Amino acid sequence: MKWVVGLIAAGLYLCLQSHVNAEPRLSRTLIERAVMEAKATVDSAYEYSRRESIERVKRNLASPADVLRLMKQPVGRGRIAVRAADYMDNTLTLIKSSLGNRQKRSINATDLISEEDLQIIADLTGCSARHRVPSCKTTPNLDRFRTSSSVCNNRKNERMGSSNTPITRWLPAEYQDKISLPKGWDPRRRVNRRFLPLVREVSNKILHTTVVDSDPLYTYLLTFFAQWTDHDLSFTPHSPVIRSFSSGIDCDKSCDRTEPCFPVEIPRQDPRFGRNSEECIPFFRSAAGCGSGNTGHLFGAPTVRQQMNTLTAFVDVGQVYGSDEAKARLLRNLTSDKGLLKVNTEYNDNGRELLPFEKKSTNMCATRARITGDNNATEVPCFLAGDERSNENIALTSIHTLGLREHNRLARALAKLNPHWNGERIYQETRKIMGALFQILTYRDFLPRIVGPDAINKFLPTYPGYDEEVDPGISNVFATAAFRFGHLMIQPFMFRLDEKYTAHEKYPTVLLHKAFFTPWRVVFEGGLDPIVRGMVARKAKLTTQKHMLTDELRERLFKFTAELALDLGALNMQRGRDHGLPGYAKWREFCRLSVPRNRRDLRRVMQNRTLANSLMDLYRTPKNIDVWLGGASEPLVRGGRVGPLFACLIATQFQKIRQGDRLWWENTGVFTEDQRESLKKTSLARIICDNTGITKVPQQPLENQPRSRFTKCSDIPAIDLSPWKEDIN
Repeated sequence: MKWVVGLIAAGLYLCLQSHVNAEPRLSRTLIERAVMEAKATVDSAYEYSRRESIERVKRNLASPADVLRLMKQPVGRGRIAVRAADYMDNTLTLIKSSLGNRQKRSINATDLISEEDLQIIADLTGCSARHRVPSCKTTPNLDRFRTSSSVCNNRKNERMGSSNTPITRWLPAEYQDKISLPKGWDPRRRVNRRFLPLVREVSNKILHTTVVDSDPLYTYLLTFFAQWTDHDLSFTPHSPVIRSFSSGIDCDKSCDRTEPCFPVEIPRQDPRFGRNSEECIPFFRSAAGCGSGNTGHLFGAPTVRQQMNTLTAFVDVGQVYGSDEAKARLLRNLTSDKGLLKVNTEYNDNGRELLPFEKKSTNMCATRARITGDNNATEVPCFLAGDERSNENIALTSIHTLGLREHNRLARALAKLNPHWNGERIYQETRKIMGALFQILTYRDFLPRIVGPDAINKFLPTYPGYDEEVDPGISNVFATAAFRFGHLMIQPFMFRLDEKYTAHEKYPTVLLHKAFFTPWRVVFEGGLDPIVRGMVARKAKLTTQKHMLTDELRERLFKFTAELALDLGALNMQRGRDHGLPGYAKWREFCRLSVPRNRRDLRRVMQNRTLANSLMDLYRTPKNIDVWLGGASEPLVRGGRVGPLFACLIATQFQKIRQGDRLWWENTGVFTEDQRESLKKTSLARIICDNTGITKVPQQPLENQPRSRFTKCSDIPAIDLSPWKEDIN
């Protein structure tokens, strides 16, 4: 392999030399050789990473960093798009390096490459295909049903809001080199005339707590409904490689910063420093999409690095159905014409359906022996669902399973109501109803409890109707900062309760870090019911400025072995820098909130002198405060569970999602008036009753209630499906 790459490189060098003093256009041969070498480099790195991942998982040596990276891997069409972007980026890097050595006047990769040549490179690497505008004229039923990828939701701009497109930006990116390098890539460079603090140091001094305040109003289900909703809206994949393209360094074995490695440095005074010879926590940059950086103008995109969203921007329950056609078909039971989703064929939950298993060569859910210490314990694969993160914790897995069961329950009911419908019609109608149900639950029950009544009245009053000019695309600041507010609402435990809603004697409550990637707990330890009871009858963690992030997430994230665990707070801040997010003060200005410019201003905003002083001691200026940390540090708004900045950003995003969705449940012609009236009767309580063995639940499962006020399932109204009965004449 090395001699092939060497020959290509030599040929490319000679070809480039002959073009140094020629016209700006490059020869087709030169471009093809550059693309060939770039593909060889990328493919080699991908293959090395694949082999290493398989080997580590097979030998039970997967580290917490491996788990995070594997969970954030692009799959399906997303992986194809990421690989194409890597091909193009490496081709341009190769040409820039060779030409730049001869013409020092060049600064950017495209200075010496014409737009025509860039287009040829895009075509040869596959980047053009990623941005090709689809034809919506031949797609059937576009006015009735969503496409799997939500392409053609907007008939004027067919890709708007669809999966595998760049995340939108509400403010310009702030990269170190103005193009793609993260803020803090070179720690010796100042930002706003100040050095950025290490994110782990910030985590230690601001986020650390050993005390947990329980929420007096809301249940643990609110926390995991937030995660469930997040996984419907955004997934920004990591680069699939663990080895630097330029140097060949393994990112897991080095603290060097070299694409795509952006490790989290551990401060010397940190207790972790030097443990197992570790001086950093491995961190991989989010993958760039085609049309990022210097090539953005080719695709009508800004000329800076953009990250990808492999999910659709709509509340469409994509975490149940998938966000592209291939994934959607994989999840369907096509052995019968009944419109059902696949279920597990090996195990069930007291006769109720479980998610099917994944069929992969790597099984990062083989954690039972490591956690229990029983080397003879039976392992099971990860569950398969519409979103790749369904196994992250058993609460999230349980909500995914409820989604699967509710689809199949509705599909069977519709089949009885309309025996003449075929499987495709049943599937599409059920998926459409499911989308509407979760739109209602999200906007009616969930969001008001998060952003508070003031933000609801300002941003999300009565539905104004569809506007095709509104871009529903998920914004970078929402996905990377604001909608990560729920991390501060996570308890250090995963509660499991018996039929009396008391501590389960056989399947006790477990520490959070022992509930990560443990589908075997669902299969072998009582199924869904104990976990769901724990969510509806135990309190969420209350976000307070004094007690922010439990050490189960800050010190033991994905910790299955003695390997150095991850720090979720530090990862959030590092991710914001990776994405070039502007600092806290600029986002306050974006939301037309008061902008702190000094220590005194920050004290006023935070309403907390000690916290403001700590932030200023670390950052020296409010401009540099990482937006996730700044937003998470604010006092809560009236009636909500976030501060003013996150209330604004979250409400703004959901306003755009609703108004920019042509198939929103309230939009004229999507459902009949009778169907809309029936859909309004939906409730999380009814979904739990219909899909578990639980017989009494809170009528409002997101709100804390004494057990004496729980309602019998027989007294909770069900959705009337009769408006979907189709008369045959």
